[in-house]
Amino acid sequence: MKLKHPSSSTSKTLSATTSSQDARLLVRETLRISANLASAPRPALPPPPISAAADGNVATFGLVEEQFLNSSLRLICREEIDGRRWEYFADLDNSKQFRKNSIRAVSLHSRQAPGQELMAFIRSYVVPEGFPDCVTPSYVPYMTWRALKHFFGGAMGVFTTQTLLSSVGVSENRVAPGAVAINWILKDGAGRVGKMIFARQGKKFDYDLKQLRFAGDLLMELGAGVELATAAVPQLFLPMACAANVVKNVAAVTSTSTRTPIYKAFAKGENIGDVTAKGECVGNIADLLGTGLSIMIAKRNPSLVATFGLISLGYLMSSYQEVKSVVLHTLNRARFTVAVESFLKTGRVPTLQEGNGMENIFNFPWSKNRPIILGSRFKDAFQDPNSYLAVEPIFERERYVVTYNPSKGGIYALLKDQAKSDDILKAAFHAHVLLHIIRSYNENQSSSSKTEGRVSVPSSASLQGHVAESYKMVLALYGPFKSKAKEQGWVMSESLLNPGRARLCELVK
Repeated sequence: MKLKHPSSSTSKTLSATTSSQDARLLVRETLRISANLASAPRPALPPPPISAAADGNVATFGLVEEQFLNSSLRLICREEIDGRRWEYFADLDNSKQFRKNSIRAVSLHSRQAPGQELMAFIRSYVVPEGFPDCVTPSYVPYMTWRALKHFFGGAMGVFTTQTLLSSVGVSENRVAPGAVAINWILKDGAGRVGKMIFARQGKKFDYDLKQLRFAGDLLMELGAGVELATAAVPQLFLPMACAANVVKNVAAVTSTSTRTPIYKAFAKGENIGDVTAKGECVGNIADLLGTGLSIMIAKRNPSLVATFGLISLGYLMSSYQEVKSVVLHTLNRARFTVAVESFLKTGRVPTLQEGNGMENIFNFPWSKNRPIILGSRFKDAFQDPNSYLAVEPIFERERYVVTYNPSKGGIYALLKDQAKSDDILKAAFHAHVLLHIIRSYNENQSSSSKTEGRVSVPSSASLQGHVAESYKMVLALYGPFKSKAKEQGWVMSESLLNPGRARLCELVK
């Protein structure tokens, strides 16, 4: 409402006839105007101080308003909390000194609508404080797919639990309660044993966490499928339930072990705890929603096969998109391969987003069909002593040896016992350069001689020439590759490349 400065007689009439509620509104608006005027830029000739009771015309309308009467307000501070602004005023006495305990707060915002207050309440549970500036841009797509995956996971849990209880005989009272309890305890015990055995994988959770995370979700669905299969053969409940629980607990270890590194990649600053807590809250909410929906669906007795197929499809698609949306700064074997191959073909190192997007999620750590073996044993790399003696002088100044084994169709990088972190990275880079040269040579020889997953060299004589050529290329390209990778934000570490533990020792002459 608009305010006009009333005359003295009009103010007296207003104070006598206006209700207490209208008077309080008048004083609040007066204070708001005072705040705006006090915080506005001062003109050349400063105006006289604005007071809530400038002319002594405002009567006493309540306990709160009485504190502002006959006082000169001065703006002393302004603050902002989550987009809401407040201004603080203090009263001056007759001697122009601030009165003790006279600070008054004036809110400069109106009350939020109920819908906005509800959204603010939800945000406090599902997004970190300071969102979106406190996390990386990939946080939102990751949490979206993670929530969808947990939704399907919660839905699957209802059907697997219902099937297990039916198979063990709870619903039809086919067996005694004691036997049911024993079978259930044995099932859970087997799962814990599997969890402890798989924990020895240890370091693999750090350098291949995307691949292991997706593999864990595949195992989770495999375990769910075995649990649902107990409905067809209830007499085999115990062995099948134990096997399923082992598989699902292995998947749980994988999920738990890879969770923190992923959340760490999203956090900006020291807010990893907040990011983790909100991420788990989102997962739990989605899990509860999926559980509630599946309970309603289960009452209609749908086909288990069709239900399992649809839910598993949604779960695995969400899981794949979840790990693909993670943007990590480190170069493990898969991302290192993407970076080096792109550099050799185009002369540029892919960005973090591009490199993570091109990473092969299905390149699991236990796969043996790898074109490059880093830190291999001597007997795996060389069967002919002449082949070693031919390439060994080329690497006399290096702390590694790179070669190609035609019988096994792979590039082998052998590390010397003096090899340091940069030497291991250089050996891996050299192996990719040699692989690139051999593949280019084979393509030039015959476009029809491409072999899937394996490379070949026409003769051992040309091998030495390829190794010598790769050595010259590494001397010229390794430095620029490291510089460009650093410019793009990549972090290189030999431990993430998972080199073998074998080392070549110097012979004592």
